[in-house]
Amino acid sequence: MSSLTFKTIAAIGLFACALASQPARADDASAMQADIATVRGQWETLKFTMREGDRQTALMNELGKQADDLVRKYPGHAEALIWDGIITSERASMASAFSALGLAKQARDLLQQAYDIDPAALDAGATTSLAVLYYRVPGFPIGFGDNKKARHLLEQAVQIAPDSLDAEYFYGDFLYGEHEYGHALQVLEKALTIPANADRPLWDNNRRLVIKQLIGKVKAAGA
Repeated sequence: MSSLTFKTIAAIGLFACALASQPARADDASAMQADIATVRGQWETLKFTMREGDRQTALMNELGKQADDLVRKYPGHAEALIWDGIITSERASMASAFSALGLAKQARDLLQQAYDIDPAALDAGATTSLAVLYYRVPGFPIGFGDNKKARHLLEQAVQIAPDSLDAEYFYGDFLYGEHEYGHALQVLEKALTIPANADRPLWDNNRRLVIKQLIGKVKAAGA
């Protein structure tokens, strides 16, 4: 964790060209999904199975290059922008104070482009991940954090993707930080009722573990 207090995000670099999303041919769409799945799987392995430290950081930076390539290979597609944004954000959480804010800004811009194309893509991935940046990055004069923007985006995310484990978790985490313990508990308990994602067991299991831990903190704080 850097001295700018960035937290690890589950969960966000070069600027992608701001093209409107164009329908992809079936073979192109299939190739893009396969490439995204590869990057996503590597992110999950690095995030959930490796100990924090220099090696994890170095490998995440290498993965960032692959994520940047997704955006160049599939310009104008929200899904590629979302995963580049997520991984750039992850890199920001691991970076030094000197580099962290610059990476966070790159992640924000990537995710904003994805949001402008399709806020509902990948279970509101851009909407949720943008919100996380806004509430976890310090505000002015250090950074661009903005809890008002974060709340708006998280409320939108849980509306457009009610079965998104990430949207519910991060909304609950935000509410906990705002000392809205009753609402946070309601949101987090709802998250645990969402069916497990059999295609992403490593991510799903770890996210549910963190949600249960957060529920314990919420109950203790609100007691």
